[in-house]
Amino acid sequence: MLFQFAPAIQAGINSGALEVVQNQVTGQLLGLARDKVTGQFIAHAVGVVGGANPLFAPVQMAMGGLQIAQTHIGFQKTYKILDTLQNSVGVLQSTTALIGVGTFAGLALSAVNLHQTLKLKEDVKQLRLEVKNGFIDMKKAFKEHNIEIAQHIENLANDIEFKQHRTILIYAYGHFIEAINWLKNSLQLQNLSDRNTSLSNIEGMLRKSLADYNNPELYNNTCAAAKLRRMECAQAIEQTITLTYQLRGEYDVVCDRLSNLQQKIRYHSIELVDSCQSEEELDFLFPELQRIHNHDLAVLDSWQNAVDWQRSLSPNELKLLENIDPNGSEIIINPDFDIDDIPSEIIHYEKLKQESHFESLRQQLKFMVEPNSRREHEQYISHQATELGYKALAPCNWEKIPDVTVANLYCYFKEKQT
Repeated sequence: MLFQFAPAIQAGINSGALEVVQNQVTGQLLGLARDKVTGQFIAHAVGVVGGANPLFAPVQMAMGGLQIAQTHIGFQKTYKILDTLQNSVGVLQSTTALIGVGTFAGLALSAVNLHQTLKLKEDVKQLRLEVKNGFIDMKKAFKEHNIEIAQHIENLANDIEFKQHRTILIYAYGHFIEAINWLKNSLQLQNLSDRNTSLSNIEGMLRKSLADYNNPELYNNTCAAAKLRRMECAQAIEQTITLTYQLRGEYDVVCDRLSNLQQKIRYHSIELVDSCQSEEELDFLFPELQRIHNHDLAVLDSWQNAVDWQRSLSPNELKLLENIDPNGSEIIINPDFDIDDIPSEIIHYEKLKQESHFESLRQQLKFMVEPNSRREHEQYISHQATELGYKALAPCNWEKIPDVTVANLYCYFKEKQT
């Protein structure tokens, strides 16, 4: 991940007077600049180069997380992290008011696809929509859409099974908000021991909220799209729990949790791909899972990389890190992002649809989620091509072959075998 710095800091980097700090073990860059001669840490990054715009993981965690000094000013970025997580969970679970439980409507899924969800997040951020009891008024949010959407919302509101799910989510969100508010107050405690005790108690509250979001009843008889939304909410809670450990300086635990969370996201993504049964669901899942794996996982990996580096610092270096002025390093998430622009993931997916069919697209999504899964498909293609005399379709160098070709060939030979 490449970071953007304030103009004066970037000028120093360009001139060679400053350098971007690097984790010597992993080789990854950190969102931090220091003086080449003195080694003094100068400033944190203010953004990310390359248009990173995570769906649920705030970029601040990867950069601003290094800056959590034990002062009220130093916690201002943490408040923004918490606000981002709070809004994300509210928006993500609100979209279930259109997805529903059990059956789903293709039109409803398109109304809360990746692009529409990002728009809803922006509307909540700009206070154009309010999250109340964990849900947005979806009728208000989609008042300009057609009658069919409005009727679908009305039908779900009267659906007994969805009401049960909604009740669980309301309780879960309530526990989450209570924990967030308590966390903000705890950060103002001057006594470090009192603060850490309070953070430990808050962790317990968050775990209760997480248990609600992971309630098996939320996943019974639920389509892949609805499962994804509930999993995203749970993942945001997991990030918040991890943040409480970082605020207590428990960096070993933070690294372990971040590693486990990334593995969990990949595992659940594979489960979702396997459970996807229709083109409408795949239209919903593909761009969103691509966003999660290209952006959110990159942010979590960057966060883990930064904390891992911080663990290697000496007490004197940690002191220097804390002395960086937290003012003037406002985090900017993707300043060139226009909410009206169609996300690149949707554009990419629409292009793939012109070259592939449903099963091939599912396989391509698997390759993206778990790259190692492609190896088995390569071996199958090579074997079948040799057996059937299509040796030209068994390349020696698979690295040059794009996922779409591998998936299409795999499906081609599978069809010939049946």
